[in-house]
Amino acid sequence: MNNRLPKAIIPIVIIGIVFIIIIFKATVTIGSGEAGVLYKTLDGGVVTDEPPMGEGFHFVAPWNSVFVYEVRQQSLDEKMQVLSSNGLEIRIDASTWFQPKYADLGKLHKEKGDKYIERLLKPAVRSAARAVVGRYSPEQLYASKREAIQKEILEETQILLKDQYVQVNEILVRDVSLPTTIKEAIERKLRQEQESLEYEFRLTKATKEAERQRIDAEGKAVANKILSESLTDKVLKEKGIQATIELSKSNNSKVIVIGGGDGGLPIILGNN
Repeated sequence: MNNRLPKAIIPIVIIGIVFIIIIFKATVTIGSGEAGVLYKTLDGGVVTDEPPMGEGFHFVAPWNSVFVYEVRQQSLDEKMQVLSSNGLEIRIDASTWFQPKYADLGKLHKEKGDKYIERLLKPAVRSAARAVVGRYSPEQLYASKREAIQKEILEETQILLKDQYVQVNEILVRDVSLPTTIKEAIERKLRQEQESLEYEFRLTKATKEAERQRIDAEGKAVANKILSESLTDKVLKEKGIQATIELSKSNNSKVIVIGGGDGGLPIILGNN
């Protein structure tokens, strides 16, 4: 009786192990920021006509498979060697923000595979960077075109990845490096242009100040000429009489001799 008991337990243990394996194979847990693509081994392969499997715990037939993708925004850092419009080698350090399109995750897996970053995204970004940088000279790239080129690279990349199930949100150009000799030549040229602009500014300022002084002097000369021509003997005599009248109203003691001065003007005698 005791010998038969272990033999009866063995099938139960085997069935239990098989059940645990089936349960393990028949479940999948999809983490936060991820989604799953279901592959039906006996029924058409990759499922593309249904939404992907969302976060959480799922039961799956043991003969089927689930491929898990990260669907959050991700960052791809690239250092590229490209040529400017005049054939000089330019180094670009850029970051690409991207994510797979959630609704098209099954199509992405079926047509591009889980290596889509290497096979699809990187070549598109590099091709767009070469096309855009090739439109500009080193001077333009060095001076003020970084924002312009990163916008154009983004637009070019989005065109290349249209209908490819990948969404590119932004491309950030962190650095544009020129050959040392070219960079130094551009910096010298910029300094010379700045010094030229400063000299022109000082020259213009001095010219304007000289013109102002000339106009001011001419104005004073014209005013003096007009005043001199207007001061006739009669006018001066009239002004002298008006001044005498005002003085005669003063409380100080005085003697006024009418017509005793030069030109017939009054003479004022007094204590003060």
